[in-house]
Amino acid sequence: MPAVPGHGGQVGTRACPHRPLGGRDDPDRAPTTGALPRLCATHILLPTALQVRRADTTEVIGNALAYKANGLGFRSIAERMGRPESTVRRWLRRAAGEHVQWLHRRGTERLFLVAREAFGNIRFVGNPLGDALCVLAAAAVEDRRRFGFPDPPWDLIGIYTQGRLLSPPRSG
Repeated sequence: MPAVPGHGGQVGTRACPHRPLGGRDDPDRAPTTGALPRLCATHILLPTALQVRRADTTEVIGNALAYKANGLGFRSIAERMGRPESTVRRWLRRAAGEHVQWLHRRGTERLFLVAREAFGNIRFVGNPLGDALCVLAAAAVEDRRRFGFPDPPWDLIGIYTQGRLLSPPRSG
């Protein structure tokens, strides 16, 4: 196994090169969470086309939210998209309240940085989800136009929302 530079440890099947898998006296025993040092956190980078903890892409989930903003219910959205009703219902429940305000804020911040003048062209209709998606889409269009980004708009929206087009599930 190769050595870890500056650590004197080995890279292998261990969760962390800084400590053996076992406890103090028993190398075969799995360590408790408290036994692992803080620098052994796992970080995974997702492509912008994906959402955190979701099997579907940003585009699929975003289109479902756009259908909701246009007044469709979860059953008709599920039928149009070929997804289970329970999945679509769960998505729609995750895009409400404070999270929609957060989405709006993320889109507004990005659009302000890229093209302040674009705010004059946006027609807000009083639908919080629709308005948030509109600002996010405007920011994506302006990024593509001004900087020549080849990424699809939903991928850029995935960047703006940090992979959290939907709010995280409630714990407990």
